[in-house]
Amino acid sequence: MNWEQVEGQWQGLKGKFKEKWGKLTDDDWTTLGGKKDQIAGKLKEHYGVEKENAEAELDRFIAKLN
Repeated sequence: MNWEQVEGQWQGLKGKFKEKWGKLTDDDWTTLGGKKDQIAGKLKEHYGVEKENAEAELDRFIAKLN
């Protein structure tokens, strides 16, 4: 799966993201819309990780969704 597919299928996928990163609110997930850079920014904000590390973790996560 790639990020274009994630954005297109966001309504069905955001629950899987919520399970993995539960510190983000429902409102966060709704407004993020499956956009990698925005999700990484929120992960940085809520989990204190560097944005580059968050992006790498997101890439690993969506690779497992295939």
